[in-house]
Amino acid sequence: MDLAPTPEQQAFRAECRTWLQANLPWEYGKGLPPHFDDLAEEVTFLRGWQRRLAEGRWVGVTWPERYGGRGAGPLHHYIVQEELARARAPELVGRIGVNLVGPTLLAHGTAAQRERWLPKILDASELFCQLFSEPGAGSDLAALATRAERVEGGWRINGQKVWTSYAQFADWGLLLARTDPTAPKHQGISAFVIDMHQPGVEVRPLRQITDEYDFNEVFFTDAFVPEENLIGAENEGWRVSSSTLTHERGTNPRQLVIHAQLLEELLRLALEQGRFDDPRLQQRLAEAYVEVRLFQLHNWRSLSRLEHGRELGPEGSALKLYWSEMSKRLHDTAMAVLADAAPLWWGASGNPGGGRWQRSWLYYHAASVFAGTNEIQRTIIGERVLGLPREPRQETATR
Repeated sequence: MDLAPTPEQQAFRAECRTWLQANLPWEYGKGLPPHFDDLAEEVTFLRGWQRRLAEGRWVGVTWPERYGGRGAGPLHHYIVQEELARARAPELVGRIGVNLVGPTLLAHGTAAQRERWLPKILDASELFCQLFSEPGAGSDLAALATRAERVEGGWRINGQKVWTSYAQFADWGLLLARTDPTAPKHQGISAFVIDMHQPGVEVRPLRQITDEYDFNEVFFTDAFVPEENLIGAENEGWRVSSSTLTHERGTNPRQLVIHAQLLEELLRLALEQGRFDDPRLQQRLAEAYVEVRLFQLHNWRSLSRLEHGRELGPEGSALKLYWSEMSKRLHDTAMAVLADAAPLWWGASGNPGGGRWQRSWLYYHAASVFAGTNEIQRTIIGERVLGLPREPRQETATR
């Protein structure tokens, strides 16, 4: 990939940077998001920010113009993510819709489905959640047990999902359910969009180690999905979900934005705390810098494939495996820089960052689990990249 920007790309970057300088809710490149005690208040703040971004057409820049995008290429999307990181902009509250559901609808949805949902995904007027994982089918997604039974005009849904981000605020969910229990497990699944506000849908927030409630359990009891909300063909939900997961694990601008910001904050923290003089930390700080830059190069490699019209393959698993392990090392280094302040929490005096680093350290312990466990990613890499044989199935002895 030629890393030298074209004049058009340079002009696009300058346009994005100028817009951010004029529209950020805090000082460009220096501000930090406020700490909200109430998650609902934070979501309201972030919906307003995403709406402003969408008005400037900086959300979904690769989407067709008719849906609110710019019809630009993957590299332009990447430029926007880099500029958001440099500006220290807030995250997109509708990132599930923008990064996962939107591309899935563009690939598999009908024209009516795209017209219905895509514009409202961009400006966060409607939020989506992803209803894939189940208590007994997390890493083995094809083992899901949620059922969709045919009824007049659509399907009746019964089952349970778990680890669903922001389900308590979602208007819609991208749902996988089993429509043919007699088919092989990868072939009897269908994908739907389900109304999260209807009777028969119950959301129970899960308290996390960070003392937050981002994740949820979702229970379906005779919830209804109309015929027109089937995504793709019936019983081809595995193909639809594979498209979604490819976007989740492929180029990862969201995590690149976050970790570029974290790296800058870590280096600033080390300077303020006088920790650059510690020879034991010098090497770890240098390692954190190098690893974030390598993450950037990994993303560029995936971008190069997309720019040349090639589909993302198992290298998406390598990228996810890399950044999740990198993140844990970076946060361990941050705790070492905090030293005696590392055990402190929000509101404690003498706590550099006010608790943000401790919260981030706790949160990213889950990096090796969400977006597909690292064990699953290693299996994919071993089988599809290295060509290693599958582990023989162990037959259960019967008596």
